[in-house]
Amino acid sequence: MCLGVPGRIEEIRDEQGTPMAAVDFGGIRKEVCLAYLPEAEVGDYTLVHVGFAITRIDEASALETLELIRSMGSLAEELGEEPADPRAEEEPAQPAAAPGGAPPGHPAPDAAPSPPQPTGAGGRQ
Repeated sequence: MCLGVPGRIEEIRDEQGTPMAAVDFGGIRKEVCLAYLPEAEVGDYTLVHVGFAITRIDEASALETLELIRSMGSLAEELGEEPADPRAEEEPAQPAAAPGGAPPGHPAPDAAPSPPQPTGAGGRQ
């Protein structure tokens, strides 16, 4: 999932004619391009999508949104950071086996075979 994540502009600089910023996302700091938001200033909150600041937002909305994303456990993921919770790196749960111990999507060894499918033009007889 790709979200627009709010962050606070900490510093602005020019890199070969492109305005760039160091942006703090609730403790995670990333480099962000300001090409779409050249009027941004240090201290502004901005909504960042795929590394680009796309709009300014007010501080209350930014902090509320950051907290919501953090509560879902998605902040580090959206910012490309390793999860802080080691349990988040565990293997995903495997789907339950079909009755009789067969893998999902396969009939149990003692299951009756499926009836034959109709044949002929358009699958009709």
